[in-house]
Amino acid sequence: MSLEYKITGDNLQLVTIQLKPGEKVYAEAGSMVYMSGNINMEAKIRGGLLKGLGRKLAGETIFLTEFTSAGGTGMISFGGNAPGTIKALELQPGKEYLVQKDAFLVAEDSIELSLAFQKRLGAIFFGGEGFILEKLSGTGIAFIHACGDFVEFNLEPNQILKVDTGSVVGWENTVTFDIERVKGIKTMFFGGEGIFLTTLKGPGHVILQSMNLGNLATALQPFMPQSSSTSGATGGLAGTIFRETFGR
Repeated sequence: MSLEYKITGDNLQLVTIQLKPGEKVYAEAGSMVYMSGNINMEAKIRGGLLKGLGRKLAGETIFLTEFTSAGGTGMISFGGNAPGTIKALELQPGKEYLVQKDAFLVAEDSIELSLAFQKRLGAIFFGGEGFILEKLSGTGIAFIHACGDFVEFNLEPNQILKVDTGSVVGWENTVTFDIERVKGIKTMFFGGEGIFLTTLKGPGHVILQSMNLGNLATALQPFMPQSSSTSGATGGLAGTIFRETFGR
């Protein structure tokens, strides 16, 4: 029995799932947008307290929310926390994905969400994805979300793709991920692309994003009202909204 779903929208996408009796999905806390009246939801620490605490240390929530239907098929919709794109990943034994922190949105109950750690020192200290990643494994469908549009590649064995640091959303577990320094002093400091590039080596599937959340926040910062002692309630409220939206 395959999960029935539909992804709608352009750059403010939602995924709407038709949840049949006996089916269960779980999602990141706060990602549910709307649902029919026969959907039940319950916050749980999936995988036990240690996994919950691990998610907390990684900047995620301890609790994930589980959804089931009662009295027939129900409808439930999920969305990300910023303008962006949603993608369904079809997983099976041996085909796992590593995704950037905060990319996970919702998944079938048969999918396991766990933490993964960077194995290479270059990726740990200079990678835009940071030290901690999310690993998706099992059999079924998981949905990920990221800022901007998705660009995807199927890398051949030993094929290398160099990417702006922070623009990688996820990759199959067969892909090798590392960080390399940009060559040339002038290029490093005046090329505008930073000092490091992400290197992805095939074989496997790679998902990139056209804009990351940090770059979006930086672009919007000059247009945001600045809170000060004379700015009043409006500036303070705008500053709070900006921090809540882009401070994750």
